[in-house]
Amino acid sequence: MFNFARTVVFAGAIAGLAVPAWAADLAEPPVEEAPVEPVYQPVDVGGWYIRGDIDYHWMNMDGAPRYITAPGGYNEFDSYDLNGAASLGLGVGYQVNDHFRVDLTGDYWFNSSFRGTTSCGDGCFSNEVSSASTYLLLANAYADLGTWNGITPYVGAGIGGANVKWDTVYDPNTDETNPGSSNWRFAYALMAGASYCLTDHWKLDAGYRFTHIDGGRMFEWDASSAGPGFDKGMNVNEVRGGLRYQFGNGSSCAPPVAYAPVPEPIYTK
Repeated sequence: MFNFARTVVFAGAIAGLAVPAWAADLAEPPVEEAPVEPVYQPVDVGGWYIRGDIDYHWMNMDGAPRYITAPGGYNEFDSYDLNGAASLGLGVGYQVNDHFRVDLTGDYWFNSSFRGTTSCGDGCFSNEVSSASTYLLLANAYADLGTWNGITPYVGAGIGGANVKWDTVYDPNTDETNPGSSNWRFAYALMAGASYCLTDHWKLDAGYRFTHIDGGRMFEWDASSAGPGFDKGMNVNEVRGGLRYQFGNGSSCAPPVAYAPVPEPIYTK
């Protein structure tokens, strides 16, 4: 009997030592952090930009120029042709969001040569030679249609004014001349094209622009010939190319920014 009791007490002591060790095995498991997946946040597009452009344009006169003849009548050119020329342009603009931007542009169109003929009756014809240069100022708005592989097609429209400066109109056969005229006229433009991301801030821009310039005075009266004369306006087709520089971090060319969210702990069994 004594041996049995001693056995029970000994077994209880062993059990008492084993329980804490077993409880330790049931303690809270160690914390392991889950792997962090990078999350990409798009760059906010918007901000100021500057631009520079070059082009070549073809000018078509919107009807035959006319001039006043004595006493109080008028006559029109029998033939007329205004050649194309190159131009340079500068501008400043603001990218409002991914799909809308505005800018102000100024272009200088170099001299386009003019040749025409007028009739003076009884089989008499006069050859007329001159040239015209133009300053074009426009306020423009564009719809950017989305960006794919760095290419952003767009359409746009502009409104403003053009200062058309005509050089002296003269007849090389008779040396008769009429002083050229310079004046501001209403102008509007429609354009379409695409830009391409060269870097985070630089974009290559290429496109087409149609510009209409209202008519105005072409040359003044001269004592030895008739005048003044008026052109009926110009329709201009332009092929343009240039660069745009976007300030700050608001360029759609910039890659998405990666950031790491705070990891949430997970527990392993």
